[in-house]
Amino acid sequence: MNLRSTLTAAACLAMAAYAHGTTTVPDSTTTTEPRPKVTMNVHGTVRAKYEYQTEEGEGRFEVRNARVSLDGRVARRVEYKLEADFSDEGRMRMLDAYTRINLAKGLDFTIGQMRVPFTIDAHRSPHLQYFANRSFIAKQVGDVRDVGATLAYKFRAGIPITLQAGMFNGSGLTNQKDFWTDNVNFSAKAQLELPLGFNIVGSVQKIRPDACNVMLYDAGIFYEAHGWHVEAEYLLKRYAHDAFHDVNALNTFACYDVALRRKWFSKISPLVRYDYMDSHSDGIRYLDGTADAMGTLVATDSQRSRLTGGLTFSFGHKGFNADLRLNYEKYLYPTGAARKTSERDKVVIEFMTHF
Repeated sequence: MNLRSTLTAAACLAMAAYAHGTTTVPDSTTTTEPRPKVTMNVHGTVRAKYEYQTEEGEGRFEVRNARVSLDGRVARRVEYKLEADFSDEGRMRMLDAYTRINLAKGLDFTIGQMRVPFTIDAHRSPHLQYFANRSFIAKQVGDVRDVGATLAYKFRAGIPITLQAGMFNGSGLTNQKDFWTDNVNFSAKAQLELPLGFNIVGSVQKIRPDACNVMLYDAGIFYEAHGWHVEAEYLLKRYAHDAFHDVNALNTFACYDVALRRKWFSKISPLVRYDYMDSHSDGIRYLDGTADAMGTLVATDSQRSRLTGGLTFSFGHKGFNADLRLNYEKYLYPTGAARKTSERDKVVIEFMTHF
């Protein structure tokens, strides 16, 4: 059975189990405590959009995401999650596959395949994004999924604090079977929830895409209260042995929710963003455009900045939500910079549904 058939069957079984409700199983270790429940929740996200590039006069339809995830609990302290994307820009990918053990109050251990705890914007799921297209930090510079293990601890020290740290293969999601290394990647992240709706987030990560270690440092702050979400995030990417120049990336945006009592929309949100990135290397050596062990690091993304403005119309009813996102993106490149096919001025109309 191929991967597509396997995932389809798993999703069908999960939906059947979900339709029949929560299953209860006996706990043989005790007769005095309530029996723990085995739970299975099914979630899904579909993002379909139309984009029109204004300078070229060309457009396209695209299914950006078609995600299905299963999560739940098999014992009082043991949780799980499986998530696959059946259309990540036309590709099928297994994303999350992990088990989480609650070791103590506020302390948990996770092992498996997951998004690395790093940055603010790159850690958002598609249904939680504010804009139709991700920031440069979330897409090009700081987006990492890998296989490994993490510890997370949530506690109060006057304010709520969340600490996360983990070790990872560095092999990505599809190169696990024969991958062995003596150079383990790591990541650490801290979030402080301050009074009045302010949050401060800092993180550090070490990756090794090829033969060169790369360190990433990220710091951000956001304010969320009274209908506002205002955020600023900065990322520095540093390559060992000066294999490539330092990369700076910035993401800033503001969004304001206007509640509506309408039959169709629960709220409307005007929003604006400015993001920037230096010319950037993916960390893989190239020679004459082809990956080669004797090659050097080259720029795989040109320096650019972007202004994005838009409106989001939200539908929300009893745990199900949908957004109609209308965005216009204006790209600003230095003279002579190479511009990728899909990184140009565009109008974006996206419909996101999540359950």
